[in-house]
Amino acid sequence: MQSNLREPDKTTLRQLRNDGWIPSVVYGYETESTPIAVKERDLIDTLRETGKNGVIKLNVDGKDVNVVLNDYQSDVLKGNITHADFLSINMTEKLEVEVVINLVGESPGEKQGGTLQQPIREVTIRVKPSDIPESIDVDVSELEIGDTLLVSDVRAKAAYEILNEDEDTLVLVSAPRTEAEMEALDEATDSGEGAEPKVIGDEKDE
Repeated sequence: MQSNLREPDKTTLRQLRNDGWIPSVVYGYETESTPIAVKERDLIDTLRETGKNGVIKLNVDGKDVNVVLNDYQSDVLKGNITHADFLSINMTEKLEVEVVINLVGESPGEKQGGTLQQPIREVTIRVKPSDIPESIDVDVSELEIGDTLLVSDVRAKAAYEILNEDEDTLVLVSAPRTEAEMEALDEATDSGEGAEPKVIGDEKDE
């Protein structure tokens, strides 16, 4: 799933993208920084199968190399990938990756009118490449209004090292606003409180 490039110029890069290839670079474990190109369709299909943190095999200079997608850029308007960075890895050594937090279940506190909030949507873990999870499930089915789940609450159950701080909040259920709080908020809005202050000197003297 790749094609080696040698000092590609702008014309070559443009033509590659027009033909459905993604100009890329692979570097890392036992691999010098090497410009390559991969078929966008092949990469998308592979990521759907392995997940964004999955291990991918690339053939670089005739040798199969285990890599992970380290970074990529995309065209905001067209949505296609315009460049990709692949990190060559040692399958026996742990690496640091960001993994999405997936909330599972329905919170009783939310059913009672509370608001379920997720301040952190990803955590950084240290794990062997073969054990990288696609996501981390966090059960919220016992969270009442006012309850929180911290990193420390899920750390002991994890089969990998979570590098975030123990006190980092993953999920919380906040209480619904009281009628008095809503009225105070409406009054503040009606009175103009919170509006941007006028800067003296902005208006010309009449």
